[in-house]
Amino acid sequence: MGRRIREIEVLAPARNYEVACAAVDCGADAVYIGGSSFGARKDARNATDDIRRTVEYAHRFGVRVYATLNTVVFEHELEQARALAQEIVAAGVDALIVQDPCYLRMGLEGVEFHASTQMFNASVEQVRFLSECGFTRVVLERNLSLREIREMGRACDVELECFVHGAVCVCYSGRCAMSLSVAGGSGNRGACSQPCRLPYDLVDDAGRVLVRGKHLLSVRDLDLSRRVGEMIDAGVTSFKIEGRLKDINYVRNVTAAYRRAVDEALRVREGYVRSSVGESRIDFTPDLAKSFTRSGSVYFFDGLRQGVASFDTPKSVGEQMGRVKNVGRDWFELDRGEGDMAAGDGICFVTDGRLCGTNVNRVEGARIYPNKMEGVTRGAEIYRNYDHRFNQLLERGRTVRTVAVDVKVEVGDGRMEMTACEERGIEVTRSVSLEGAEVARNPERVADTVRAAAAKSGGTMFTVRDVEVKFCGEVPFVSAAAVNELRRGVLDELEKRCVALVPKKDVRKENKEIKYPRRNLVMSENVVNSLSEEFYRSHGVEDIERGVDLCRDFDGVTVMRTRYCIRREMGMCLKKEGVSREGLWLVHGTDRFRLEFDCARCEMRVIRKR
Repeated sequence: MGRRIREIEVLAPARNYEVACAAVDCGADAVYIGGSSFGARKDARNATDDIRRTVEYAHRFGVRVYATLNTVVFEHELEQARALAQEIVAAGVDALIVQDPCYLRMGLEGVEFHASTQMFNASVEQVRFLSECGFTRVVLERNLSLREIREMGRACDVELECFVHGAVCVCYSGRCAMSLSVAGGSGNRGACSQPCRLPYDLVDDAGRVLVRGKHLLSVRDLDLSRRVGEMIDAGVTSFKIEGRLKDINYVRNVTAAYRRAVDEALRVREGYVRSSVGESRIDFTPDLAKSFTRSGSVYFFDGLRQGVASFDTPKSVGEQMGRVKNVGRDWFELDRGEGDMAAGDGICFVTDGRLCGTNVNRVEGARIYPNKMEGVTRGAEIYRNYDHRFNQLLERGRTVRTVAVDVKVEVGDGRMEMTACEERGIEVTRSVSLEGAEVARNPERVADTVRAAAAKSGGTMFTVRDVEVKFCGEVPFVSAAAVNELRRGVLDELEKRCVALVPKKDVRKENKEIKYPRRNLVMSENVVNSLSEEFYRSHGVEDIERGVDLCRDFDGVTVMRTRYCIRREMGMCLKKEGVSREGLWLVHGTDRFRLEFDCARCEMRVIRKR
């Protein structure tokens, strides 16, 4: 029995229909997009008709579309959530990405369920349960190591999806109520105010300020573009790019970059194929440093470590351009000499412990003339966080995705027949009568005419890869116009069949015999409606605490659990000798949080205090 072929996908974010199409054109194998509500990005909502249009465009290339219904659902919203889910499923999406298991109890059919990372999928036991109870795919927690991912790949028969690029939630996914506790907007409801990106003072029990005004919970962005091959070997199926709030140029650039990275990994591995079809032709060279990034890192992919935070700023820094060597009244020069900076570029630099930025007005040789010089001093490190020319190239470039077809033309017995077969094996055949056509005086010229006309794709979604022309008997005269008309009909019909083709789905029914790994659920696991409670109880859970999103008094409540540790990051790990064991607090204005450290698990807990 031969080895099972595994399909691998690049999964791109889509804020809207336009961005979804751009992602498809740049090589995405799947896109994820939000509906009109119940998505974890309130500013990335889409009408169901736009989701339907996205499906129609994507499916022609075998690209799958996943809808994000990944918030928790309150009791009074269950019928509204059910109705929206039914609409989206009817629009043709291939999967629903859900945090709340209530959707498995809504009678939805013909769609896959993917377990959102918001379900905190960080253990073999959790992933195995989800895979056995009805989920087709599990989206893993972002702070896992390669070793842990490999263990899950070996132990669980389910598709594994991993974030590989973009912002990282410092908390365990779906286990954060920090925003809800300070601003009333819940990350589990798509309204995170991102308090983790704010500046804090680090204060000890005695009231001494150890660190003042730093972004102590802000971690750097994820960039695993150089680790794709290892992840495929570990069992990862889907490589997910974060960013449903990012602009279209970000999606174009990052999708194209991961398309190349995945293709390179597949080229040297047997038994794997990409999950969609077509070739993307782009007018730019993708460069991850030129899109929004908080200094990309691999986070905890290689294990727990220091150096993952961005204390000075939570904003995009961009690519390092060099240090300031010389300064004039309205210009400066970098130690790298004449570079590739240009008018319109955005630059930034850290001065007095804060990030400052400005634009470049003009460049003359090695001299750079910014809009303002405040903070630009000798020795300052300059970063470019907006490359004007690169973004112009992204905006003006023409990106086209096409599917290869082979065309066969047979001429004889008073007719001309054309067959076009695209790379998935979809085939269309049409013929026209040639009765009464004169015998060609120059058969070779007729053959060349037929071949040249059949090789055109006429602005369709296809690229003709190979043309085979066969004549039976005497060669009749055939005009290019006749071949063109036949080819247009064949390719039009072939495109309709491609659009109508629905990618294969692995639809699973909920298996109610499977037991949940534990008998109790605490408040952070956020059961907030009767269908979810019914789901867990039917799988053996006995005690279920009231979900944290129903909480109104957060004094003394753990609002964040995380593998990220301020002590580790600052070299103050309690496992070291001679380290102060004074309690630590985070303070921002009137908001105060006590930090607890579980050294056995290497976890930090953030507890809200009045």
